[in-house]
Amino acid sequence: MTRCRLCGSAALGSVVDLGATPPCESFLTAEQLDRPEPAYPLHLRVCTDCWLAQIPPLITPEETFKEYAYFSSFSTSWVEHARVFVADAVQRAGLGPDSFVVEVASNDGYLLKHVVDRGIRCLGIEPSVNVGAAARDAGVPTLTEFLSPDTGAAVRAEHGPADLVVANNVYAHIPDVVGFTQGLRALVADDGWVSIEVQHLLTLIEENQYDTIYHEHFQYYTVASAIRALASGGLTLVDVELLPTHGGSIRLWARPTAAAGEPSGRVAEVLDREKAAGLQELSGYAEFSARVAKVRRDLLKFLIEAAERGETVVGYGAPGKGNTLLNHCGIRPDLLAYTVDRNPYKHGRYTPGTRIPILPPERIAEDKPDYVLVLPWNLRAELVEQLSFVHEWGGRLVFPIPELSIVEVAR
Repeated sequence: MTRCRLCGSAALGSVVDLGATPPCESFLTAEQLDRPEPAYPLHLRVCTDCWLAQIPPLITPEETFKEYAYFSSFSTSWVEHARVFVADAVQRAGLGPDSFVVEVASNDGYLLKHVVDRGIRCLGIEPSVNVGAAARDAGVPTLTEFLSPDTGAAVRAEHGPADLVVANNVYAHIPDVVGFTQGLRALVADDGWVSIEVQHLLTLIEENQYDTIYHEHFQYYTVASAIRALASGGLTLVDVELLPTHGGSIRLWARPTAAAGEPSGRVAEVLDREKAAGLQELSGYAEFSARVAKVRRDLLKFLIEAAERGETVVGYGAPGKGNTLLNHCGIRPDLLAYTVDRNPYKHGRYTPGTRIPILPPERIAEDKPDYVLVLPWNLRAELVEQLSFVHEWGGRLVFPIPELSIVEVAR
């Protein structure tokens, strides 16, 4: 990578280098275990002109998202988050029976099903064939396509302009930031709303959330860099919300520039927080790499000592972020016997790079391990409740991020 993908600057400074890893969602079948497995550099840099943090676009979205292993509906808390969002968005945007809502990267319809339930016309734009099919089976109209300016214009021509365009957890997943943003503008009505949720670089840095750096995430936003990105497509930020999702996210509310008006006071407040944290100067990122290295050392020390005591450690979850952690730490089945996941698509497969078996969740109760390493730490409250049964044999939960934490589950 020699130039920023947003502003074209060559002034890119290193934030953290995680070595080389396979694509985080490329789960292996048993037949693939004896085949070569490609790995790609995972080096996060930040542009010191526009402050967009980014990794090189070594893997195209087409390689990752045509067949996808992540189904949003398997997270109970995420479906509820979507329900609450839809209720709030209906009020903010004044949506009614004659409105039209488009969600980009709509996955399996986890969000738009709440729009359908309200009798509001909607359309999902989802590039993954398998999850898009699941959405249609659930009654959510879905177009299998990547968003581009041409796609946005074609949808607008066929269905009319959207009163609300939703782009949750996708703005980091596209290397062509400018083209994608132009696609959002093509979709939305001249007086409409665009809502984007994306992980906040501020909390990623402050909370050591380095496992959310992976090849599907091409860039990492502050509000300051998001303002620059939105402007590239003719959109203006009018409000921002700080959310707890994914360890700390921002919800960006934008409108076409001519209809935007003055931004809310919350925009200035978050910009001030980012500046105070040093995220608009390279020195503000200096300590992050050292804190990442400590997470790795602490987790490996725990796993090695547990193995030497003859104790069993298994994993819970097989999220993309977990594969960054497992590969960076060099964890193999001798230290983590297996992991489990609620998604049947992953059962019988193996984690990329580390080749750890993925089994159904019921296996934990059968085997009664001493420790359960929770890989989707961002769902901590939900999973502490789901895994409360491990207290029956004295098992404990382990959370690796933001620092190693061993939890006695309440009896």
